[in-house]
Amino acid sequence: MRSFFVTGTDTGVGKTIVSCGLAAAFRQKQADIGVFKPFLSGVPRTHPESDTSLLKDMSQTALSHEEITPFEWKEPLAPYTAAMLEGKSVSMDEVMAHWSKIKNRHECFIVEGAGGISVPLGENYLVSDLIKALELPAVIVTRPDLGTINHTYLTVEYAKNMGIEVLGIIINGVRSRPGLDEKTNPSMIETLCKVPILGITPKLEHVSPENIQHMIEKHIDVSSFMNLTQMGR
Repeated sequence: MRSFFVTGTDTGVGKTIVSCGLAAAFRQKQADIGVFKPFLSGVPRTHPESDTSLLKDMSQTALSHEEITPFEWKEPLAPYTAAMLEGKSVSMDEVMAHWSKIKNRHECFIVEGAGGISVPLGENYLVSDLIKALELPAVIVTRPDLGTINHTYLTVEYAKNMGIEVLGIIINGVRSRPGLDEKTNPSMIETLCKVPILGITPKLEHVSPENIQHMIEKHIDVSSFMNLTQMGR
């Protein structure tokens, strides 16, 4: 199994929930899985409810919070904006140097971005540039409701134009009583984007490690997903 990058069509689409659930599901199948979320804004990485803490707990990696998330910023903004408010900036070389230190600690990694695929991370580079530098394929997480066709199509086409391999799309957050938009969007997205829908996951009323893992295992074919990530090896 090879590593992959989880990005999204926007912030708040559920990248961390999907990443955590996949990490736990892969671990359940005896995969040696690590997690890497280089940037975090708006909450300390060691906070029990931070994305970093949830990724660490659900992957059960021995990596520290600082190794999983080396760069954290106080304000809940795009990383580059939040960093500039603190009079700081992180270069791509710094991110890649940190990645070099941890990438051999596990056989495979789930790397999670910040916000959508074009969010600025530092001076002159975006999330998409980081995906390219890491040489990883991408999984795109998107929302299920009205407007998602446009956002998803633009994200997939942009990724392809950047030369990023898109493994597939996960539609996250379907309501318990889905509307007509949520029922019809998946087939249209798959037709337009010409990449597979890897799963359609519901909106969790109560977010807990157990519920996240159960959701992923119920709504995503984890074994097929693991086989998919071995493409090109």
